[in-house]
Amino acid sequence: MDATQNTLSLKSIFNDFKEITKARLAVSVLFSSIAGYLLGFDDKHPFQWSVLLILAIGGYCMVGASNAFNQVIEKDLDALMDRTKNRPVPSGRMSQKVALFVASLLTIIGLTLLYAINPKTAMFGAISIFLYTSVYTPLKTVTSLSVFVGAFPGAIPFMLGWVAATGDFGIEAGTLFLIQFFWQFPHFWAIGWFLYEDYEKAGFFMLPTGKKDKGTALQVILYTVWLIVASLLPALGYTGKLFITPIAAVLVFLLGIWMLIYAVRLYKLRTAKAARTLMLVSVSYITLLQLIYIFDKFLR
Repeated sequence: MDATQNTLSLKSIFNDFKEITKARLAVSVLFSSIAGYLLGFDDKHPFQWSVLLILAIGGYCMVGASNAFNQVIEKDLDALMDRTKNRPVPSGRMSQKVALFVASLLTIIGLTLLYAINPKTAMFGAISIFLYTSVYTPLKTVTSLSVFVGAFPGAIPFMLGWVAATGDFGIEAGTLFLIQFFWQFPHFWAIGWFLYEDYEKAGFFMLPTGKKDKGTALQVILYTVWLIVASLLPALGYTGKLFITPIAAVLVFLLGIWMLIYAVRLYKLRTAKAARTLMLVSVSYITLLQLIYIFDKFLR
């Protein structure tokens, strides 16, 4: 019986850890960092499995810490929303003190590991945690501009991989940052749309106009266009060592048109289903884009 209880206890602790760090989200964000690293290494900065492993663990800790701090701060608000009320802290399975300890420990481990790669990687990791926790999170109940602020830490992981590979932040890393920065808007506004009623319970302002209207849908379209433009910048030859071939550029453009079709569909239908579909398409977009960039580098 004791062995069974211990197993159940360990399993529940592991599940709570996954929830407080938002494991699925953290892993998807981590994929961006790994993609950035694979794009960044070259003859001058050779590929190292050890660096990739440290980046993976340190990156997970960085994202996990941000999510854990967020859940400590929003404990009472999370309790009001259906999708978050069963999280470890609002449900009472984990105390605020324990959650704060976990968040702090992850911050220390994450930044120490990122610093072991190079100081700039750790600096951007620290900036990401600070902006997400201290600026984005408090602004969510104040203004829809919180999405703009949140787009900064959200855009760091892609370029973080490049900085980890090269130790430099230049036009290449800046371009990767810009792509993921513009991607945040249609992605999170789509989430804000189909979860509008749930967010409303906690007083979160996610949509640019504050409503599920044509104004918000139009901005989704505009930022999707900016995303497509940013994604094609490496094809123009002005982004240093980061460049893609014409074939890759065509694929990226078609990918952008695919996402734009669903952005326009949201404008026409303005339904929760259309918003949810756009969100799923946006996740596919950023993943496929990164894969196209990587394959283009290794196949040319």
